[in-house]
Amino acid sequence: MNQDYIQPNAWSIIEEGFDKDRVKSSESLFSIGNGAMGQRANFEETYSGPTFQGSYIAGVYYPDKTRVGWWKNGYPEYFAKVLNAPNWIGIDVEIDGIPLDLATCSHIKNFKRELNMKEGWYRRNFVATTPNNVEIEVIATRFLSLLQDEVGAIKFEIKPINTDAEVVLKPYLDAGITNEDSNWDDKFWNTTKISSEKNRAFIESHTMKTNFKVCTFMQAKMVYGNTTKEAPDSINESELSVGFEFSQKVKKGEQVALIKFGGYTVDRNHEANQLKKVANTLLDQVFSLGFDALLDEQKKAWASVWEMSDIHIEGDVKAQQGIRFNIFQLNQTYTGTDSRLNIGPKGFTGEKYGGSTYWDTEAYCIPFYMATKNQDIARKLLKYRYNHLERAIENAEKLGFKNGAALYPMVTMNGEECHNEWEITFEEIHRNGAIAFAIFNYTRYTQDHTYIPEMGLEVLIGIARFWQQRVNWSTNRNKYVMLGVTGPNEYENNVNNNWYTNYIAKWCLEYALEQLDHVQQNYTSDYKRILDKTKLTNDETGLWKKVADQMYLPYSEQHGVYLQQDGFLDKDLVPVEDLNKKERPINQHWSWDRILRSPYIKQADTLQGFYFFEDHFTDVELEKHFDFYEPYTVHESSLSPCVHSVQAAKLDRMDQAYTFYLRTSRLDLDDYNKEVEEGLHITSMAGTWMSIVEGFGGMRIKNGKLSFAPKIPKQWEKYSFKINFRERILKVTVAQDGTTFDIDSGETLEILVNGESVLLS
Repeated sequence: MNQDYIQPNAWSIIEEGFDKDRVKSSESLFSIGNGAMGQRANFEETYSGPTFQGSYIAGVYYPDKTRVGWWKNGYPEYFAKVLNAPNWIGIDVEIDGIPLDLATCSHIKNFKRELNMKEGWYRRNFVATTPNNVEIEVIATRFLSLLQDEVGAIKFEIKPINTDAEVVLKPYLDAGITNEDSNWDDKFWNTTKISSEKNRAFIESHTMKTNFKVCTFMQAKMVYGNTTKEAPDSINESELSVGFEFSQKVKKGEQVALIKFGGYTVDRNHEANQLKKVANTLLDQVFSLGFDALLDEQKKAWASVWEMSDIHIEGDVKAQQGIRFNIFQLNQTYTGTDSRLNIGPKGFTGEKYGGSTYWDTEAYCIPFYMATKNQDIARKLLKYRYNHLERAIENAEKLGFKNGAALYPMVTMNGEECHNEWEITFEEIHRNGAIAFAIFNYTRYTQDHTYIPEMGLEVLIGIARFWQQRVNWSTNRNKYVMLGVTGPNEYENNVNNNWYTNYIAKWCLEYALEQLDHVQQNYTSDYKRILDKTKLTNDETGLWKKVADQMYLPYSEQHGVYLQQDGFLDKDLVPVEDLNKKERPINQHWSWDRILRSPYIKQADTLQGFYFFEDHFTDVELEKHFDFYEPYTVHESSLSPCVHSVQAAKLDRMDQAYTFYLRTSRLDLDDYNKEVEEGLHITSMAGTWMSIVEGFGGMRIKNGKLSFAPKIPKQWEKYSFKINFRERILKVTVAQDGTTFDIDSGETLEILVNGESVLLS
């Protein structure tokens, strides 16, 4: 049974009623971010119950030394940890000398959380009775500014209901934090200076090893009626924290509020010796502006985001809530303003997986950002990989590859591999293919042919060199084979000839050769520069073609399908529907050995290839492979349901496509995989967008033109989305009785609708 406590609402995530067993899940679901920083929805006040405290700064990490039972040559030396940063949101509260703590209150009622996605704020309100029988109402509103992305704001309001009360509010900064995820319980932060000035406080610190310098700051004031108290009654400093104390006698039925601004300045963006000065300047700006005016700015900024990225659904509130939640979290995680950043799998919502970049970015996220922002944002994501090319070559060298072969990391913060599971680090090499495919996908969509001669061709050469060296010539098969790999389905490790890996390697070699020829014909100076730099020879490219032409692709004549890997038919092929539901998800109930011997597929593997290379196969072939593999797929990867939704829609199986859509869009809201308390699945959220735009909308690029094959689930009245296509904004509205297209002013645009040419103006 999936969780079902989030209230259906088109624009908000709402929880009603306090349940201590849901606190950690809600801390994930109600997380907020602004691209530069983010935080879980932890309570501002003390909470002594189970909680996962987390505040994170984009690009700040710690290289946690790898911990394995048996060290193997080639292991990455560290696993990059997303760091829990010093806490600036804390506000201890005392009511007549008794701490406010929902874990110890004698009674709690009217508890409600709301994450308003339309306007970009998080609010929590409740009525609680403290152990000394004072009943109070609390309203806490918080947001992280999109425009002033180093600053967040809190308004914490308290009203005594049954009696007058002495209310003490203690805003603080705390550097005494630890990570939930740590290999050796290392000390990640070193605090160098704590200071306070009037109603401002600062903690200056740096990360160990990586030496990122950070200034955590806050400013606070208390408001009661017409009285504003800016200077605290007292200041408390310790070795790792600094706090203020505001005390006020509050009459029954009246409200006292604490306004608090806080955040981080980081030496990634400023001179290291200027961090406190910059923080002061920021506080001058936002404090003079005020909480309400800054919130108004926030609402306008989010309105601008939604103007382009919203998908509107009529007739299905849960489906509407799901897609907006996914789009909201994607925009909170990555804004595209900083090409040094990427999209982490948990974003700012948790620490699992570590690193900031997986193949998810190229395979799933780039289409979303490319179509809902502009091509410059997608280009920055590709430039990120180009900037890491030298590290990718170093990663391959560590494993014995030569001559500029590049193996992009499975997990990285700075281009260096930092994933410490052997079967992933060494074997899940298909990630190289996703990066090459993203270059192709970007060029196909935008018609920006400049990226390849300027940067992309060097990436493609490094990837092609890796694939050529990674294969073996099999005299038995008279083909090139790929041994000891892990495909997208991580429930099969160390297999031979994973079809998806072999196929994408073959395609990469062919695409690199094609682009070499294109650059030679059209960008001669770039071509000469690249050949001089890479020392590429005709003998080498001839070998690439030979490998591509003679790549082994496992196939079953009996079933008429490509085999996921050589040994797939040796398994006990029992479909998922015959599994005991009490044993699901199997990754939480079975031993790893049992999983590896089973036929069960964590996520689309062979079907991932059919998704990427749809034009290479007929609909009949897709249907045959879908029917063969989907019954064995447990979808225990967040990246799986979206691919199946797109393909089910293409096959006109709309009930199945709709079911997969709900699973991908509400994966976290309904906690399908029973792990949401660890954080959200940010990168797979782009797959939800794909399920609608590419699945139901049928959007493709055909012969250089934008193409649609619109369908609509029977549960919906209509849906609409916008696409930024080659600097033209196109709105698509699909209803039960037809589809309409609206385009902004400018030149006419020819598109294809169900294969027929349509001219839009």
